[in-house]
Amino acid sequence: MSETKTPALQYRFDGPEDAPVLILGPSLGTTWHMWDRQVPELAKQWRVFRFDLPGHGGAPAYPAGSVADLTTRLLATLDGLGVQRFGYAGCALGGAVGIELALRHPERLASLALIAASPRFGTADEFRQRGVIVRTNGLDPIARTSPDRWFTSGFAAAQPAITEWAVQMVRTTDPGCYIASCEALASFDVRPELGRVGAPTLVLVGSDDQVTGPAEARTLVAGIPDARLAVVPGASHLVPVEQPAAVTDLLVRHFSTAWQPGFDSTTGMTAIQAPPVKPVLAAAPPQPVAIAEIAPAVVQPQAAGRPDPYDAGLKVRREVLGDAHVDRALAQADEFSGDFQEFITRYAWGEIWDRPGLDRRSRSCVTLTALVAGGHLEELAFHTRAALRNGLTPTEIKEVLLQAAVYCGVPAANSAFKVAQQVIREETTPTD
Repeated sequence: MSETKTPALQYRFDGPEDAPVLILGPSLGTTWHMWDRQVPELAKQWRVFRFDLPGHGGAPAYPAGSVADLTTRLLATLDGLGVQRFGYAGCALGGAVGIELALRHPERLASLALIAASPRFGTADEFRQRGVIVRTNGLDPIARTSPDRWFTSGFAAAQPAITEWAVQMVRTTDPGCYIASCEALASFDVRPELGRVGAPTLVLVGSDDQVTGPAEARTLVAGIPDARLAVVPGASHLVPVEQPAAVTDLLVRHFSTAWQPGFDSTTGMTAIQAPPVKPVLAAAPPQPVAIAEIAPAVVQPQAAGRPDPYDAGLKVRREVLGDAHVDRALAQADEFSGDFQEFITRYAWGEIWDRPGLDRRSRSCVTLTALVAGGHLEELAFHTRAALRNGLTPTEIKEVLLQAAVYCGVPAANSAFKVAQQVIREETTPTD
């Protein structure tokens, strides 16, 4: 691969060179080998393109902190290879890339399959907390618990070699790239935009997926105009690994029958198809069952003039302090305190924290010092959590408090160390 302004992704091709291209996108913590069992059959009809996320599978460690960034890198890689139009199937984070393609680059996408995907993956707090764990303890705690999230207990017990493969796959990922991918999932939320996905879409999920399960899959189907749902029995999150034959069959059927024609340069026109009636796959056990659901598209409001800093402030406030903290603060607001909550959201968070002059790590350092100086220990606790989310390590927080001891006084720093120590223990201790 040659280096360009936009770092290219590590990739490989399988299948006939003259066949239409079908892209397979991986899940967080996995490599392109998660698709090994699908490739032999898919490569009979398609030129299969697989890629690794940055820092995964030995790929160059150029962290990508948003789904949009990952999508840009994928398209840059494809542009360099002369691939303009393709089908796309993605699992989890790979599925988020697929939705991003459908929303921002619909002209490139012929057909779409979303596997173990969601328009919003859990809560932002969950993924930022995972980033804190990795930054403090490395990837080993995440690696050891990955089989519990990815596979059913019966499969994990019966397939120890695959279970160990999963652990080692996560363990050998670049920590910085893993943290950046967590941030990408934390900030991903396309629920209001699903109605604009125009590609024919298969939404596929394992019946026992506890990460992005059938409920999230049904949300996708309800929001995407041309979508159908297939639930694979006896499978958890990494359904292509756990039930490879069922997934392969569903992908072959979907991409063989739902491939939109592209722009015709000879006529200057694009074929417009009538909206299809969503089919129900009639399949007897143990074949997957598809469920059809339809929901009206969401109309986006138009903003006029300079944006109110309240909206930007609320977004920054949630990213820094976490959804749970902000939800609690707003829920407690009443007629007496509501104006103050609006005030700090609009000006402290929308005007100051959102300024480009300092990054969030620097603003956390300044804030911690100011809170120590003022003796505001309650606020110091949740801003210590915020500092960890903003990328400060426990060692760096310690250095900030030691510096504060010199300029703010030993008694103030002594109290601050007690508060910060407790918060750091809570936030950085891996959970089983």
